[in-house]
Amino acid sequence: MFEFNVETCIDFPTPQTPRAGELMRLFGVRTKRLTQQRLQHRCRLRVRPGDIVYITGASGAGKTVLLNAMYEQIDACDRLRLDAIELANDRPLIDCIDQPLFASTETFSRAGLGDVFCMLQTPAALSLGQQHRYRLGLALAGLAAFLFADEFTSSLDRITAAGVAHQIRKHAAKSGKVFVLCSSHEDILPDLRPDILIIKNLNGRTETLYKDKTRDPVNRVVFTGRTHPQAIA
Repeated sequence: MFEFNVETCIDFPTPQTPRAGELMRLFGVRTKRLTQQRLQHRCRLRVRPGDIVYITGASGAGKTVLLNAMYEQIDACDRLRLDAIELANDRPLIDCIDQPLFASTETFSRAGLGDVFCMLQTPAALSLGQQHRYRLGLALAGLAAFLFADEFTSSLDRITAAGVAHQIRKHAAKSGKVFVLCSSHEDILPDLRPDILIIKNLNGRTETLYKDKTRDPVNRVVFTGRTHPQAIA
């Protein structure tokens, strides 16, 4: 079991350019008000091998900030971010995984890239959605115990997204890998069935919900907005 303990603060950048100052005067915004826009993010949770953590909420609520903070708490040898996987332009997909041929096709199929023509393409030539699935396939085949993905399935059509989410659920249970995923889309929840659901709200409220209610979560709801952090029973 691993425990994430995140406490991070994001300051609103104070503009220094004349044009930014002119914009502030136009809308009546003072520098002092910008310094009050500080957002604090706190979250504590315990994960087990095979868990899926899904961070969702409105755009701008701090989902990516929380994902990044959780990523930094894992040893470099045990973590992998999907967006850090490079896109090769000198070889086809089928040559990008160091596995036997059948195992490679199975891996890409789980990621939604089972079409033979896709596997004969170079990763750099794929569409944005296909590149997302390619990176996911490489992550599934890798050795990292913790996989992190921002904007998970956001670039996919929703039918494909549901299929990919279902495969991730199966792979997590089978492999014991921990997935920390982030997206504003909630339509994949029935297929993904995350073990831990984190909901970020624009008012700074963070809700941590466990699928298994017997796991005695560390924190269920925390308010970490523009005022001082305060736990809510």
